[in-house]
Amino acid sequence: MPKLGKKPARPGAVRLKFSDYATISRLPTPPASFGHGAKVTTAWNMLGNDAYGDCVWAGAAHEHLLWNYEAGVAVPFNEKCVLSDYSAVTGFNPNDPNTDQGTDMQAAASYRKKTGILDAHGKRHKVGAYLAIQPGNLDEHLTAAYIFGLVGLGITFPNTAMDQFNTGHPWDVAAGSQIDGGHYIPLISRSAGMSIVLTWGREQFMTDAFFKANNDESIVYVSTDFLSGGLSPDGFDLEHLNADLAALKPG
Repeated sequence: MPKLGKKPARPGAVRLKFSDYATISRLPTPPASFGHGAKVTTAWNMLGNDAYGDCVWAGAAHEHLLWNYEAGVAVPFNEKCVLSDYSAVTGFNPNDPNTDQGTDMQAAASYRKKTGILDAHGKRHKVGAYLAIQPGNLDEHLTAAYIFGLVGLGITFPNTAMDQFNTGHPWDVAAGSQIDGGHYIPLISRSAGMSIVLTWGREQFMTDAFFKANNDESIVYVSTDFLSGGLSPDGFDLEHLNADLAALKPG
């Protein structure tokens, strides 16, 4: 059965904010439908998230899989390499269920910037920077996902959402639902008036009402390799961001 594994949100844990560097009115407006997963021709796979609470790390692998396919490169990830990063950051031991306690999104983002996640060939993949997005701000999320390929979405997960997932229905607000825990999912596309996320090895539709009710933290990862020609779009101050990153303490 699929597992959850995002620790509770810590407001302010990610110090830099997307809104400080982006002038939304000058950035490209996302079309009604867009998608960054179309070039991925391999299976997404569970990457351990059917047995363990490694959703933050399975999501990270899916993100780098997508970014590399967008660049025309196939980079493989498997359960072993994903769980190795889960272990490195949290102390997870697959032989001790008590250590399967999930991951803090900021701690994972810091690790991804400083160390990078491991692929199946033993190569590490880093992000250049990471920025917080205002929870529940749909326009900001869609703009960031459209420009940078995806947004790492943190949600509180209602028990009714598992039934919706299992029956192939979009995630939507349901009366009487109770929160089972936290979950991490990359937001990669938009179609039919809904957002599309990656979770448990497949794409899942999510209504705007569900997003606004359950999104408690989000991170956009900035990779200059993903931006066309290494140039930031008009309206995003990449030079200012790089200067601030240089002034920050490691983290």
